[in-house]
Amino acid sequence: MGRTDYAILGAGAIGSVLGAHLARAGHAVVMLARGERAAQIEHQGLVIRGLAEFTMPVPVVRDPSALKSARVLVVATKTPGTAAALSALRHASFDAVLSIQNGPGKNDLLAQAFGSARVLGALADTSAELLAGGEVLFTRNVNVVVGELPAGTSERTRRIAGEIDSAGVRCVESPQVLSREWSKFCAWTGLMVVSVTTRLPTWQFLSDADSARVIVRLVRETAGLARALGIEVTDESVLPVATLAGGSEAAAVEAIQALGARYRANAPGHRMSSLQDIDHGRPLEVHETLGYAVEKATALGIEVPLLEAFHHLVASLDPMRRAPGP
Repeated sequence: MGRTDYAILGAGAIGSVLGAHLARAGHAVVMLARGERAAQIEHQGLVIRGLAEFTMPVPVVRDPSALKSARVLVVATKTPGTAAALSALRHASFDAVLSIQNGPGKNDLLAQAFGSARVLGALADTSAELLAGGEVLFTRNVNVVVGELPAGTSERTRRIAGEIDSAGVRCVESPQVLSREWSKFCAWTGLMVVSVTTRLPTWQFLSDADSARVIVRLVRETAGLARALGIEVTDESVLPVATLAGGSEAAAVEAIQALGARYRANAPGHRMSSLQDIDHGRPLEVHETLGYAVEKATALGIEVPLLEAFHHLVASLDPMRRAPGP
């Protein structure tokens, strides 16, 4: 296989959105996929609906050993099994590698597989849902963020951000990408936990005072861990994390409820990807995210009782971990 511009590891919702848009813009893209999803793309291409309506044929690589090189590797799989998936690509040559997965542990795995010099920070504040028939419903196009780690910008980050943005998926370069990653993670811990425990659409659990309070407390606990690691959080996230982490709890709860009202008006059908996973019987991103935070806190001697409790609770909800019934 010849040189490609973008190799997308993971053809789920966001990976498909990125791959389809980049291919439509004229970049050489391959999707690393397997099983039923690989067959869907081979048969019908990447089918995008919602904010964009188009179908794009994109080559599929089922065997990672067939990929020899690419300018950019984008990891868009769910976090379980990431180490094994990256190990299968260690032979390949990449100019830059980045992950839009949830949880800050992703960058450590990329560095172990390809060397820290090739690893860029990245996050996706973008939403989509992979439907049963293989179509992808593109529902939120806020921002993909790319930057050098732990901070800074470069010609390669400017080029990648520009290419993704020009392709139709909003993307910016950030000189403080590690801060942005952790700010997203702080927000994600609260949103993910409440989404899978309530099973409610996003606007509904954001609007409820009790679930909003749980979100605020989880955000504050995770933000405290970030600060202990020397990382400042920011309001540049799906939730205003820095604001939620300071000030009164009552004001923070009101801010979450106000966001719920906006979701109800603008995205009433939005559901967290974690809720989509649990509804479809896919493994939840628990140990690599909540578990990662608990491990970091333990190593630093910091108490994170909510994160620890919900780590175990959410793990018990994981459909792939349930014991078979009688």
